[in-house]
Amino acid sequence: MTARHLPVRPDLAQLEREAAQLLDASRAGDSAAIAELTSARPDAPDPARATIDDARLALAKSYQAPSWERLALACDLVDAIWRDDAARVRSLVTAHPEIIHEDALVRPSNWGPPLTYAANLGRDAIIRLLYDLGARDLQSAIGRAALQSRIETAKMLYELMGRPPVPNGALGGPAYTLSDQGTALLFELGARVRDDAGRRLAPVDVVLETDSRRPAAKHAILEMYVAHGVELPDTAPMALHRGRIDLLERHLARDPGLLRRQFTHEEIYPPELGCHDEVLATHGTPLAGATLLHMCIDYGELEIARWLLDRGMDVDAPAAVDADGFGGHTALFATVVSQMNFWMNYGAGGPKEAPFTQLLLDHGADPNARASLRKQLHPGYGPPPDTVHEYRDVTPLSWGSRFHNKLFVSEPAMRLIGERGGRESLA
Repeated sequence: MTARHLPVRPDLAQLEREAAQLLDASRAGDSAAIAELTSARPDAPDPARATIDDARLALAKSYQAPSWERLALACDLVDAIWRDDAARVRSLVTAHPEIIHEDALVRPSNWGPPLTYAANLGRDAIIRLLYDLGARDLQSAIGRAALQSRIETAKMLYELMGRPPVPNGALGGPAYTLSDQGTALLFELGARVRDDAGRRLAPVDVVLETDSRRPAAKHAILEMYVAHGVELPDTAPMALHRGRIDLLERHLARDPGLLRRQFTHEEIYPPELGCHDEVLATHGTPLAGATLLHMCIDYGELEIARWLLDRGMDVDAPAAVDADGFGGHTALFATVVSQMNFWMNYGAGGPKEAPFTQLLLDHGADPNARASLRKQLHPGYGPPPDTVHEYRDVTPLSWGSRFHNKLFVSEPAMRLIGERGGRESLA
């Protein structure tokens, strides 16, 4: 049976259409549709005589719901929470009291049971209602509220919990979403950066490796960690992570060759801070062997990029080439494929702009530089497992046009490069 997952805000009308499509496909002889339809029940009907109710049941089970009615109930409940309709939530939970302890999206999900789900959205009246009706998933709820920067909701939940000590792992949620507000609240409530044995609790690795991209918030979180006693390496990559041009100035004064330096993956993502390999440290164009300018682009550090160029950095400074001949790409490649681009393209997205591309081209970047690259994305970008993809002898434009996940590709960047004479092939 096909394994499906409800989106964060499911649409029952869309699910009805999916059921109708499944029924039509099975009647047309599609083998996968027939297998899904007939596996939903031991007394499965002949596909030619199957009804829409058969298709609904099969679809519900593929979404890990025991019945179509349970799937519809999940959609109704989630919609009521989004609309902040406490009366509808009360009606649904009163009629189906068991759902108060079940995942709102049926399947196990970070969004959790109804109270935790409401905490993600800051629906305080619904949270109090569900609490009065017996919901007690307060620990997961406060974690999600902090992660989503729902600060007043988190404070309310903390009071409902009786103001307990902050658990050791609490800083991880807001570290992942780069919620500086959530991090500040947890410190206010007593979160610690080290345990009683002196082991580091502050998730610096999460802040550096997360797929989130909020530069100002990232800087603020790292500075909060330092203020509470975390020691960070005194390196140029870490100064960039912190957004500290003042520290970069000191590094440049000590090392006149800094602007030509190619930094290893371990220098950018220190293992001693818990950082991982190149797949788990989320970024777009490879950063192993990259310069500070390459780093600026994937992390959205426009001010630092300008500072580097103003200090005389070569706009076409290449990344290192590894033993297999991969690398050598300039920073312009990173403007085409980056983690920042993912968030520009994902969902509603952000402004369709390419400020780094414009900056580099205005400083004379070669639009037809050549390099060979290989890339394996984090498994979260699926379909798992993502494999290693190789792109040999590409220009920035062919890098973007061939890249296997278009959410990481900036069409505005490619358009600007094309306007400056960039081509996909120089043959």
